[in-house]
Amino acid sequence: MGRDYTISRRNAVALASATAAGIDVVLVTGRPLRWLGPAYDQLAAAYPTICANGAVDYDPATDLIRQTRPLPPSVLTDVCTRLAATLPGIAFAAEIDGGRRMLHEPAYPARWESADSGASEAPLSELVAQPAVKLLARSDELGADRLAAMVETAVAGRVEVTHSSFSGLVEMSATGVTKGTGLAAHSERLGIKPDDVLAFGDMPNDVPMLRWAGRGVAVANAHPAAWTVADDHTLSNVDDGVAVYLERLLG
Repeated sequence: MGRDYTISRRNAVALASATAAGIDVVLVTGRPLRWLGPAYDQLAAAYPTICANGAVDYDPATDLIRQTRPLPPSVLTDVCTRLAATLPGIAFAAEIDGGRRMLHEPAYPARWESADSGASEAPLSELVAQPAVKLLARSDELGADRLAAMVETAVAGRVEVTHSSFSGLVEMSATGVTKGTGLAAHSERLGIKPDDVLAFGDMPNDVPMLRWAGRGVAVANAHPAAWTVADDHTLSNVDDGVAVYLERLLG
């Protein structure tokens, strides 16, 4: 996406051209299912999507969630308790119902959310009472890299910890659930091997996917974590780096 958080026409056309060439296009995102509508509206097709950093495999053609890999209430409770004790002032939110709804604490700054988006305020006791495909923790006093490192230390492997923001927001999934494992499961179902997969990414939550894919490509303005593990690089997202790479690949 560009600076205005929209998908450029050039990128949309490039993905459509890939589909026409017989390539399976899959969207892999940290975003929840409930945020996907505007993205599909800007694309030539509603492509199959791995949401919530690998926790949800979604088919928009049928509005069917094929599979979820949620955090159980016991883990949510344990992790929130540990983080609240370690990082005073931290606030939590949870993506529930496969990502169709979000519950957030009153102190959690739901900046882009509204009742229409499927988000609602709830006490922590309600937030951890049901499985969640993603747990979010926010601290406006820390940057994302520093916060993620502190959360990782505090939870000691109980969840997967990552982020896709430069602000103080950390995303947590069930152990073993990443964009890489989500895309791997989807590809296996289609009979596609890792060596035949091309993946694009730019943030730390993309790192497992870039490592798993036969060719992982980072855009020019990627976070250092993604840039370092990538097999190849392209122009920045605002310069239509994905489209430029696909256009060259497809000839």
